[in-house]
Amino acid sequence: MRAAIIAGLAAAAVTGPVPDFSTLNPAAIKAFVPDKIDWKPAAGLGGTDSATLVGDAAKPGFYVVMNRFHQGNFSRPHYHANDRYIMVISGTWWVGTGTNYDPERNTVPVKAGTFAIHTGREVHYDGSRTGNGDAVVMIFGMGPGTRIECTGPAAETGPGPCADALAAAKKP
Repeated sequence: MRAAIIAGLAAAAVTGPVPDFSTLNPAAIKAFVPDKIDWKPAAGLGGTDSATLVGDAAKPGFYVVMNRFHQGNFSRPHYHANDRYIMVISGTWWVGTGTNYDPERNTVPVKAGTFAIHTGREVHYDGSRTGNGDAVVMIFGMGPGTRIECTGPAAETGPGPCADALAAAKKP
């Protein structure tokens, strides 16, 4: 035991102080430190903040964004043209599928550390339930990452995933 303590002290003495991230070559590595992330209101998602880390979700190509859903806020039923890959960073993210919008009864909890895939052209909605705190998710995808709404003034009209999901919800 005494030898292990001495070895630990010797290792600590050899390593010395830990350098700051700013000492690294910024051409070789970039980092987004949590308290420096540039959160902005998410377009069309009340009660949600967004931060773009890589690329531009509105344009073709790879992108990474983070969404922070404040408790009690949900997107409305919608879909995306392409698959989106989601990692729950913190909090509990609640997800529902289809057009039967009822965040308090028709969503399931997805805990921090979970990886999920939103399949392209499949209707869903998501957010953070009241009383559960904020939920932060990191979304990876290939743009454009357009959100096509199923309800409201900007809703998709005619045939498509929204019409299919509405028809499926009406079946007994």
